[in-house]
Amino acid sequence: MAINSMDYSGKDTVLDVVKTERAKFYKVIDDPANWNVQTRCTEWQVRDMVGHMIDVTEGYLAGWDRARKGEKPVDAVGTGVMGDSLNKHAMALRSLSREQAIARLKAASDKMLAIFNSLTPDEWSGFIVGHYYMGPLPTLFYPAFHVMDYGIHTWDMHWGLGDKKAKLDERTAGVLVPFMFVLYSATVEPKSAAGVDVVYGIDVAGDWGGKWKVKVKDGKFESEPVKELSGVQATFHYDSASDFVLTAFQREDLSKATGDPDVIKKVRGLFFTI
Repeated sequence: MAINSMDYSGKDTVLDVVKTERAKFYKVIDDPANWNVQTRCTEWQVRDMVGHMIDVTEGYLAGWDRARKGEKPVDAVGTGVMGDSLNKHAMALRSLSREQAIARLKAASDKMLAIFNSLTPDEWSGFIVGHYYMGPLPTLFYPAFHVMDYGIHTWDMHWGLGDKKAKLDERTAGVLVPFMFVLYSATVEPKSAAGVDVVYGIDVAGDWGGKWKVKVKDGKFESEPVKELSGVQATFHYDSASDFVLTAFQREDLSKATGDPDVIKKVRGLFFTI
């Protein structure tokens, strides 16, 4: 059953998805034969996925510690450098042995999950934690980031292991759907968006789907849920929440677009990867 993953009422479902996807991630990394397998991420083998998860989880914990102490968060560096920065951090952790890396990740992850489990309704939306790339964010974003981290990167590893046509679990993708509009707004490529003024629709089928009207003008992405997609220049249709999320993360374009061909082309080139 679909839930509102941004509301505290969805906390138990979101955390269950985190734990489910984390177990899948661990199943891959716990097999020594997988350690050097190339993944869907061009630069990363399975070992680099572990390094990446150490990096981001320890970063979240450090941000949490500063917030609990009432300290000013670190200045956000912006999402434009996120891909390159994350790559450097993950590669640097190749210096760890496989056993050291896995132990360090699992220790940090257990601390993170304990924090998530203890979150109160007020903390879910009212406690602010600084994110190294995106700046101060309400707590509710961090469990969602973990769904992205474990869900998407497990998909990346399975792709490298030969499952090229895999889909995300619909519940996993479903809890991420509202966060994809945050992702889009944070990854508009300034040069590609220069002079663009378009209104288009997003139509996601299934229990976790819906319709959204999107406006991009002056490099700014804005979206709103709607009942009907009227007055749009093009519409991007997705057969499932999984197709929408994998497309948003630029793993593959699973959209079926209708409308103005020029607008479709512009939209498909609007966003950078992270």
